Amino acid sequence: MKPPLVLLHGGGPGVDADSNWGGVRSRLSGEFRCLAPDLLGFGTRIAGSAGITGPRAWAAARARQVLDILDDHGLDRVHLVGNSAAGGAAALALASMAPERVDRAVVMGGAGTGPLPAAVPFYDAPTRESMRATLGRLVADEGVHGELLDELTGIRLRQALRPGAEPAFRSMFADVEDGPPPLDLTKIVHPVLALHGECDLVSPVEVSERLVAALPGARLAVVAGAGHWIHVDRPDEFCSLVGEFLSA
Repeated sequence: MKPPLVLLHGGGPGVDADSNWGGVRSRLSGEFRCLAPDLLGFGTRIAGSAGITGPRAWAAARARQVLDILDDHGLDRVHLVGNSAAGGAAALALASMAPERVDRAVVMGGAGTGPLPAAVPFYDAPTRESMRATLGRLVADEGVHGELLDELTGIRLRQALRPGAEPAFRSMFADVEDGPPPLDLTKIVHPVLALHGECDLVSPVEVSERLVAALPGARLAVVAGAGHWIHVDRPDEFCSLVGEFLSA
């Protein structure tokens, strides 16, 4: 039986699991039983997320969502791959909240542990051009992925303009004083692989370096020539790194 792997997508405007993992899910499915849910606030899960405010509260709510999914599928323990400030933060929150349910975890792009963005992406100018520019910053070289970026722009623009999507997205980056306390990373003892693109324009490599230094069982792999979307820029290397780490 293949080991279960939960793929937790990133947190850009209009994202969903299918568009995030489409290029690598079938390959990972050769080794793992992959589950890829839409996380709260995105895709099919925009409704019902009102009242959650601030990145820590969102990470905790998504961790509880994943626990419910594991229970629904009768899964006691799983591997995680968490992308950036949505999926990566949820993976860390889940490892802290229910350590017995997590085996190994891969987190990408700093897992949301860096500073909040200076401005909320896309929604101050919600146009096709703004979405295309937002997605262009996620890869190392737009020219290599032009056709894919154009396709994703249409998909994610439609989803980002759904009712309720904008207030949910803005609340994910709200700087709040109350809410859940910060995670104590020193208590997350699971084996963790932090992946970071050498050419990441969203989050500098130093964010993952600090994260790995705080996690007792973590190591960092910087992927040469990759931007924030490592799985898009370097899919072969991404799948190899994930497969080898989770199968160790």
